[in-house]
Amino acid sequence: MMAYTKVNYEDVDPVAESMHFLRDALDCETVGVTVLECEPGWSGKAHDHAEENHEEVYLLVDGEATVTIEGQDVAMESGDAVRVAPEATREIHNGDAESKFVLVGAP
Repeated sequence: MMAYTKVNYEDVDPVAESMHFLRDALDCETVGVTVLECEPGWSGKAHDHAEENHEEVYLLVDGEATVTIEGQDVAMESGDAVRVAPEATREIHNGDAESKFVLVGAP
């Protein structure tokens, strides 16, 4: 088994033109890592991870966005991170400029 796996997220084909899922490319066993590049005004779909019991951390690397968690709007700017419990419904709403998130999830 290799001690590490390296990949550039830009080499991973995006899903829905914006989400680079790195879990498989990195051969991760438990943690999921996604780079999300949002166009101005982009919104994700409301969802939770109760079934998989995955908590997530959303790190906003660049830009401004709002994450709606259980109906509460959490304003985010570059450098902010928010942890979301598995059973909580969450949805990302991007602001007026491009933004970039790193999303990390694991049981």
